[in-house]
Formats: sequence, C-alpha cells, structure tokens
Amino acid sequence: MSILPRDFYARDTVIVAKELLGKNLVRLIDNKIVSGVITETEAYRYKDDPASHAFVGMTERNKAMFGEVGRAYVYFTYGMYHCFNVVARGHKFDAGAVLIRTMKPQKGISEMMKNRNTNKISNLTNGPGKLTQALQITKKHYGVDLARRTELYITNGKIISAKIIAGRRIGIKTGIEKNWNFKIEI
Repeated sequence: MSILPRDFYARDTVIVAKELLGKNLVRLIDNKIVSGVITETEAYRYKDDPASHAFVGMTERNKAMFGEVGRAYVYFTYGMYHCFNVVARGHKFDAGAVLIRTMKPQKGISEMMKNRNTNKISNLTNGPGKLTQALQITKKHYGVDLARRTELYITNGKIISAKIIAGRRIGIKTGIEKNWNFKIEI
C-alpha cells in the first residue's frame, strides 16, 4: 500500500477527515507492523471552530496545527491519555487537524492486546486514548512526518466506498453544531 502523499492533507480539514476513513494507520514497534483501518475521525479547523485547539491562536502545545500538513499532532489530555491527530488544512485556513478516534485492528493484534492489557479485540482501539495506547503513540511522535515511511504513517486502504455517518463531535462543549465527526462500519 502506498503512503498518503503530503498533498492529500493540503485540503480542507473536513474533507480530509472524511477521506481518511478506510485508510490504514501503520505503526512500527520493534520492527513489527501494528496497524488498522481508520474507522472514525473528527475535523478541527481554526477561527471558524471554537472547539479547535488552534482557535485561540498558536501556542507551544498546538503549534503543529499551524505547521506542515501531513505531520502528527499529539497531545496529552485528562492527565492520562494521548490523542493522535494529523495536521490537515486547505489554503483558506492557517491551522487544522484531524483527530483519529478509532480504527479496526488488522496487524499486530497480539502486540496491541499486550499494550492495552486486554484480550478483547472490540475494546482495543475503540477510542482515541485506547488507540494511542495500543499503538504506543506518545508525545515523542509530535511532529512525525506521516507522509514518509517512518515509525508512524498512513497508507491507502482497500475500502473503496462505505457509508459515512456524520454527527456531532464527542467530548466538546463549544462548536457542537458542527457535524464533523465521521465514521464508517466495516
């Protein structure tokens, strides 16, 4: 499978969020591939999105959202979870990122189970914190170039088409009217 090129991410954040569905998130851990199909995403833009970390302007935490598209934006939340985002935005916005919320595990499932300390496949990557635990994605991956074959990247998927379900984003208090949560069932 080919790695998604940088120009894939250089489009409107909402479009990229939809089109990341069905793509493969790949993580190399000790030379072993751990991967899955992206099944849920959320778009976060800039000044038109009060729920976005970028809404207040650039900070040390969110500066990746203003940087080169196709890079990882990883942050720590609730004092216990990392969340993995892909920097994506078109020319109309100075910042934007797509939160990868869930994926369907494909390769390295036993490694994911060990990382999550569970034997339930249905519970491995069904939330952004669980996904980062299963793939051992941490702040050290902040800024990683996802458009190159590194320890973390995204490839084209085999899913040609699936019904995309759009709804409200999860766990936010502002910008709730935007139906920028996207998911597919596979």
